[in-house]
Amino acid sequence: MNLAPKKLLAAAAATLMLSTATQAADVKLRLAASASATDSRAVAMEEVLKPAIASFADYEGHYGASLFKQGTELEAIARGNLEMSIASAQEMAEFFPEFSIFSAGYVHRDYEHQRAVFNSEFMKPLKQKAEDELGIKLLDVIYLGKRTVNLRDPNGVRTPSDLNGVKLRMPGSEAWLFLGTALGANPAPVPYAETYTALQTGAVDGQDNPLPNTVDMKFYEVTKSITLTNHLVDLNYLAVGKKFYDSLSTDQQQQLRAAVSAAAASASAKIIEKEAGLRSFLEEQGIQFHEPDLDAFRTQVQKAYLESDYSKNWVPGMIDQINAL
Repeated sequence: MNLAPKKLLAAAAATLMLSTATQAADVKLRLAASASATDSRAVAMEEVLKPAIASFADYEGHYGASLFKQGTELEAIARGNLEMSIASAQEMAEFFPEFSIFSAGYVHRDYEHQRAVFNSEFMKPLKQKAEDELGIKLLDVIYLGKRTVNLRDPNGVRTPSDLNGVKLRMPGSEAWLFLGTALGANPAPVPYAETYTALQTGAVDGQDNPLPNTVDMKFYEVTKSITLTNHLVDLNYLAVGKKFYDSLSTDQQQQLRAAVSAAAASASAKIIEKEAGLRSFLEEQGIQFHEPDLDAFRTQVQKAYLESDYSKNWVPGMIDQINAL
């Protein structure tokens, strides 16, 4: 029997396997985000996502807006210059005004409600629109905590009128700045990485973030009070480029989705855990906590959105569907 063909076939198979392995090693997944490297989101990407996809992709995490300026990551993905990012609803609203509903104050109630909205049937058309028109796939959602007002003034605030004239640092998108105005403040656009210095120098009077972010960025070193307005149950979307996603095999896509979901769950759990225990830590650092008139804030903020052009862009009936979940 002539074994040459079988040997050639075996050699060809071995070459194909080697080639496939080489190609897998060449798959690079770069994530760019404004979050610091010690942020729970970044830690989850490094400790959960990275090892879970190591069999087919090399993961590179670029944090602290070190690769792309905050707010430009989605454009970079759309251009094919980036594979993945951690995007806010406010950033999504820059491209799709319908997403502004998820950046509106007092819409989401908590983490469970947030996830229910993201996984709902009525959310699917918005996800598809992002994919079709921007080339972005929203794979999962991360809970960021309840945003509070953190000020240099130790007295905090009681009602929206107390924020009159207060320069409150907000991210630079229109949706974020509108939220600051709705709260009653004078919003000042400052990049996340520059917020500490802005607070330290008095360029701004305060900032709004969930407690874990305030601790992670050490904002408590340059502020004196936190008012528990809880005006936004904040979230981030884990977004990946459709072109990159489509370049993967079906098995790799499934692995990526599972890894992203696991990382999102890990980050969310850590943030929830931190949020529950950080008040004592911040009080030890000298931060004064204040309970505001939540009804006054809720009434003013919701009224501002419903009377604005933002609500005109919301999908008809979606706010009722969100409230019904």
